[in-house]
Amino acid sequence: MTETVHNWEDHGYLVTYIKKNGSFANLRIHPHGLVLVDLQSYNDDMKGREEVDQLLNKVEERMKELIHGNIKRVKRLPAILRGGVIDRYWPTADGRLVEYDIDEVVYDEDSPFQNIKILHSKQFGNILILSGDVNLAESDLAYTQAIMGSGKEDYTGKEVLILGGGDGGILYEIVKLKPKMVTMVEIDQMVIDGCKKHMRKTCGDVLDNLKGDCYQVLIEDCIPVLKRYAKEGRMFDYVINDLTAVPISTSPEEDSTWEFLRLILDLSMKVLKQDGKYFTQGNCINLTDALTLYEEQLSRLYCPVEFSKETVCVPSYMELWVFYTIWKKQTNI
Repeated sequence: MTETVHNWEDHGYLVTYIKKNGSFANLRIHPHGLVLVDLQSYNDDMKGREEVDQLLNKVEERMKELIHGNIKRVKRLPAILRGGVIDRYWPTADGRLVEYDIDEVVYDEDSPFQNIKILHSKQFGNILILSGDVNLAESDLAYTQAIMGSGKEDYTGKEVLILGGGDGGILYEIVKLKPKMVTMVEIDQMVIDGCKKHMRKTCGDVLDNLKGDCYQVLIEDCIPVLKRYAKEGRMFDYVINDLTAVPISTSPEEDSTWEFLRLILDLSMKVLKQDGKYFTQGNCINLTDALTLYEEQLSRLYCPVEFSKETVCVPSYMELWVFYTIWKKQTNI
């Protein structure tokens, strides 16, 4: 093993240990008392991982001996497994790294619009991940219920427009409630194809056909569809936007996602009945600046609107999520 010591006078020490097999450890001693030990090794079996744990136990015991019991606190983080066939690490909306209990890659394809992954989790069932963003798991009925109004709405005999929703969860739940007609506009056929095969606990059989007795699925970009409906004067009792969360960026003039979001909002209001409701997801509750900025955008639409919001725990997100209900402000005649 090769040892290299770096001394930065008032800035502490760095010691590296390198083995012939390429494994190495860094020992960083800061002058204020913080000691960090990082170990990297290639082990593709459980025996190798157990050996690493045993080595770290010995290092921890030896450090306690050397510092004569003056250690106030020791925190060992779980090993991060990089380069594996199955990627278990996905960030939350507010930038925290989460390790999921994923044990199988069920589906992994690139469409003309995005990368589509469906991964199996022991806790959450199959999880749909679009271009690195956790969208929905089979465990996440709470998400679908929240974006439909949390059971407070009567969809019987109503006209409903769903923007996005390629996992089929919203469509599946609304069809049960006997609407007059549901129109779902999803741009990516491959999302539908993957979900109707691998997310059936979420979508049931509703995606097996693009038309049913009370629904139709259009494989189109929703913006031209909304413009067409607005021109035709077609109106809906409910518009459900399941396209994207509120952008994390707080510079709307520099982020095209905000421009897209405002366009969707304005077009949706044009096809929403005067007494209708618009449902959409917001974002993680910790992203207060982004959520506040979204609410400011609502005051800039072509017509005055009011809104309410609800915070819901979506299991596979591992964070609280904000949902919005928006409606046109009633004007006194």
